Amino acid sequence: MPFWNIGYSTSVVLANRTDFGEASPWMYGLANDGQINTQYDRSRSAAMADDLSRLRAKGLRIVPTIANVTDGAWSYQPAARMLHSPALMAELVAAIVALVVSRDYTGIDVDYEDLLATDRQAFTLFVTRLATALQARGKILSVALLAKTTDAGYAPRNVAQDYAAIGRVADQVRLMAYDHHWPASAPGPVAPVSWVSAVLGYAKTQIPAAKVVLGVPLYGYDWSDGHGTGLSWLQATRLATRYHATVRYDADAQAPWFRYADSSGAAHTVWFENAESSKAKFALAQGAGIAGVYLWMYGGEDTGTWSALHDVRSAVAPHAGTTSEASS
Repeated sequence: MPFWNIGYSTSVVLANRTDFGEASPWMYGLANDGQINTQYDRSRSAAMADDLSRLRAKGLRIVPTIANVTDGAWSYQPAARMLHSPALMAELVAAIVALVVSRDYTGIDVDYEDLLATDRQAFTLFVTRLATALQARGKILSVALLAKTTDAGYAPRNVAQDYAAIGRVADQVRLMAYDHHWPASAPGPVAPVSWVSAVLGYAKTQIPAAKVVLGVPLYGYDWSDGHGTGLSWLQATRLATRYHATVRYDADAQAPWFRYADSSGAAHTVWFENAESSKAKFALAQGAGIAGVYLWMYGGEDTGTWSALHDVRSAVAPHAGTTSEASS
């Protein structure tokens, strides 16, 4: 639940309360020294507190996310300094535990991205120490993991995350099974089901299925001239209407797409997500017997997504224990 639209996110989650168990405001980042900082400015503090209170009042578990974001941008150095300094690591672990306890959160979600292969052992050590410290206080640790189908994955940042080691110590792992195609790639589906299935398959060989939560995207990209721009379902459908484009549905990828030429004559290709594509991934998660799904991110999504989620959840046998998680 990104801090910039947490009011909308909160309303959506509460309107569909029976299908959600956990809420993760994406609200904490890192200062230049690697310690905790809020991503939102102080003028939003009262509104943030009010929305968190609304979520708590309805019994949702609150597990905020801390990401290696500094001054609004992903940052490597603050995280790296902490990972390779025993003193800074101990300081951050203590600060996170103090934050979780003082705010009475259920736990914390760590979303550290773009680390290097050489950070692998240090990141595992950080996660291990944080998990131990939180669990000693009756709190949980969730770790967001970049999607991969082998240990090495496709980039150094994948090597940095040791699925098996993290899966042993964390209470929950969130698979970021999206951006199979991204702004700098050729156009294509954000999360084709065959790839998502492969990601889940590999994850289950390394991590207990009961800890795995699948990330389901609610967005897409509009590619033109070699670059993609992020957009929501609402923006995509408005573009298709504006340029009289025919929206097609790729049965293999289980995703909608279309092409159009803008007013300057530039060619565009759009792949995005809708209720049908999300339902395919909800069903995949159900079939995999994992803990549940989380959604990234709220705002301009297909409103049919919520009934699709409810339909799949309603089809799960009571003993299966599958849940959905409102998350970052």
